[in-house]
Order: sequence, then C-alpha cells, then structure tokens
Amino acid sequence: MDIAILSVSLNVHSTKRIVEEGQKAGHYVELIDHTKCSVKLGEGKPQIYLGEENVTDEFDAIIPRIGAKVTKHGAAIVKQFEMNNVFSTARSLGIMRARNKIRTLQIMARKGIPIPETLFSINPHNIGEQIELLGGPPVIIKLQEGTHGSGVILAESKKSAKSIIDTFYKMDTSILLQKYIEEANGEDIRIIVVGNKVVASMKRISDLDDFRSNVHRGAETEAIKPTAKEQFIALNATKYLGLGVAGVDIMRSKKGPVLIEVNASPGLQGIEGATGVNVAQQIIQFVEKNGHRSRK
Repeated sequence: MDIAILSVSLNVHSTKRIVEEGQKAGHYVELIDHTKCSVKLGEGKPQIYLGEENVTDEFDAIIPRIGAKVTKHGAAIVKQFEMNNVFSTARSLGIMRARNKIRTLQIMARKGIPIPETLFSINPHNIGEQIELLGGPPVIIKLQEGTHGSGVILAESKKSAKSIIDTFYKMDTSILLQKYIEEANGEDIRIIVVGNKVVASMKRISDLDDFRSNVHRGAETEAIKPTAKEQFIALNATKYLGLGVAGVDIMRSKKGPVLIEVNASPGLQGIEGATGVNVAQQIIQFVEKNGHRSRK
C-alpha cells in the first residue's frame, strides 16, 4: 500500500516508528507535512497539493498525527482525503472532538461514560460559586485544548483558584474546572486502542514535585492490565469520538475509573518502552485491514 503519515517532521519519535514499521511490512510510506498542504476547490474533483505537487490520488491510506497548534487546518486536510475516499486512521471530526476537552466530556456524559465532576463557564462574577459547585478546593483548572499536561493547574485554595480563573477569564481563554481526585495520588492509566481492541496499557506515576502524570513531564511508567470496566471505557470512548487509534487517559477514583481525556495522536515512546508492545506495528496492521488500494 501507499501510506501517508500526516506529521510535521520525521524527527518526531512516534512518526519515525510508524514509518519504520510500515516500510518493514513492505509498504511505501511518505511523510506529508499537513501544514504545507493546500486544497483547491472548484470545478471537478477537489485537489490536494503538497507545495506544488498534486498528491490527491497518491495514497491508499493516511495516518494523521496532527499537532495542537494546527488542529483546524490539519483536520481540514484529513477531511478532504476522506471525501476523496482515502482511508484514515482518525476521522477529521474525531480529531476535532478529541482536541477539545469539553466537547469530549460532553459526548462521554451523554453516552454514560464516567467522568470527573466538571464545570465550564465564562462568567467572571460568580467564580466562588463555581468552585463550590465542585465541592470547594482543591480544584483542577485546565485549558480546553492543552496537551502533554500543559495548561493544567492545581489550585489548592479558593483564593488561588479565584485568582487563576479570573486571570484566564480576562484573557478570554477557554478553561474547564474539575474536582480534584486526591485518591488517584498523582497516578493515571494510559490505554492505547487500535481499531476495536486494547493493544497496550500502562500506569503513569507523577514526579514527587508534580501532580501531573505525563511522560513528557518525567512521570514513571509501568505496564498494567486494565480492568474490564477500564477497557470498556477506553474502547467506547474511542468509538464515540470516531477514532481508529487513540490514547485514552483514565483515573482510578473511589467511585471507580473515570475518563480524563482522549488523545487522537498518542505518543508511542512511553507506551512501547513500558509495555514492550509494538504499537506502531499494530497501527500499520490496522491500516492493512481497513485501507484499500484506490489506484492501479
């Protein structure tokens, strides 16, 4: 098959791994920098250009690895490939949904997937009441589109929470508030879903000086076997967002597991290192199963 990886650079570890496994399986794999792509609409079939090169009919499948700063443009390029009947491991709508934490949580709440108590507002005049609706401090304050733990703040007192929230409101920055799950003790679970199966799972334990358990922030990792409920959450969250590949983050609360967020372009370095599972190979096999040759 001819496969395009939509990513800005081959220097990104996860992109490099997927390219390696695709080539190892005998496929032609090319990096397509989606930030350099254009779509031409008008007469005839819509055309996709990489610079001056027309790549409209060059690929049988695409694997999007869309960065946070260019989500809308990247999703639009993915959408055009979809409309041109090219298989994608992530639907453009799924990429947009997963990138916005509020949209993800709204969908999960409607579908009955357990989530932390969450509140979002743009009203700067009742911040105290907003905090109390979550049971008072401490509360977690998150940017709606942050990644790798950036834009996630623990406010331990009402005074500090009000100050931080007020600042974000004045900056016209979209945030959400969540009840702090103290019993999680700085740990969460990352589950990788490919297709309709869980392929790898790990626990992430935060550094002593940081409550966030992201690998990019130095968290320790260990392979685990998720419970049946955790697997149910991960598989259904991925399905409800319309993703073929996803990293699903779950916390273990005293009321049971709760979904924190879903990543449409999960990193592979931490999960492959912790579990020994060849996730990149699983992604290529998913493409082989679902993609199709559209060109002779």
